[in-house]
Amino acid sequence: MTTSTPDGRFRYDTSGHWYKGNIHLHTTRSDGGMTYAQVAALYAAAGFDFLAAADHWVASDMAQEPDAANLLWLDGIELDGHDRTGALYHVVCLGRLEGITRDMGFEAALSAALDQAALTILAHPQWTGNSFDDALRWPFDGVEIYNHVCHWLNGKGEGAAYWNAMLSRRPHTLAFAVDDAHLRPEHPGWNGGWIVVNAAGRTTTQIVAAIRRGNFYASCGPQFHTIHCDGAFVEVETSPVQFIRLVGPAYRGQRQGSFDGRQLTGARFPLPADWDYVYLDIEDANGRRAWTNTLFLKEAAHSRADGIE
Repeated sequence: MTTSTPDGRFRYDTSGHWYKGNIHLHTTRSDGGMTYAQVAALYAAAGFDFLAAADHWVASDMAQEPDAANLLWLDGIELDGHDRTGALYHVVCLGRLEGITRDMGFEAALSAALDQAALTILAHPQWTGNSFDDALRWPFDGVEIYNHVCHWLNGKGEGAAYWNAMLSRRPHTLAFAVDDAHLRPEHPGWNGGWIVVNAAGRTTTQIVAAIRRGNFYASCGPQFHTIHCDGAFVEVETSPVQFIRLVGPAYRGQRQGSFDGRQLTGARFPLPADWDYVYLDIEDANGRRAWTNTLFLKEAAHSRADGIE
């Protein structure tokens, strides 16, 4: 196979530190069962470095929440409702937002979040019942490739098909694994999906900048340690896994690993010249997976000024 560097700049710089975080969870400010401080203590004890407050229709201002300081908090909100086509959406918006209220309706609220440069993530599209057209109608920055609570609720927590549909038009689309934790006795799931960001330090500015660049991976367990490209090959080091895959559009892919129980801790793949996008997918012996974002950033990014289609 002819190989060369795909058009665009290699996305990943893994020379910094890895920071584990969850960007979709709920507290007593909406329908969660724990306060900010309780959630922070729970996640900090499990090795998390940062969280994002994503309560329904409550735009957080974590700088004013001193009791939540056990770890780093990012600001956010979750919007839900129908747009003008009648499609139902849930969207996590990261950023410090103002002037957003439930009574303005979903479409106006999402437009306001976009106007304030929020990072917008299509939440649990399979569980919500979204179509691929729904996923492409608004200029979302990312999509949940895995939602732990939705997986528990009815097995509809997967978002890989939506992500690939979005990548076919917007190859910069980011992939997030999340808990969507509510932390109530009847709704107990947590610590099942997260992102791991590579940044020079654990500050709000550094973590948010790394997320926006896509310098992170989404995981349900396995770990990427390094992700490198020399122009012709991409090479990774990982925690012990059974399979390592280089994934492209539709049926395109390369893979290393076997079904005989042997474990891999790294792989090297030649880069195909004719794939519109490429990312890495690893899977451990228990079937838990982790995904990079697309490895290359093309010069022409999708413009959010396009608005609704």
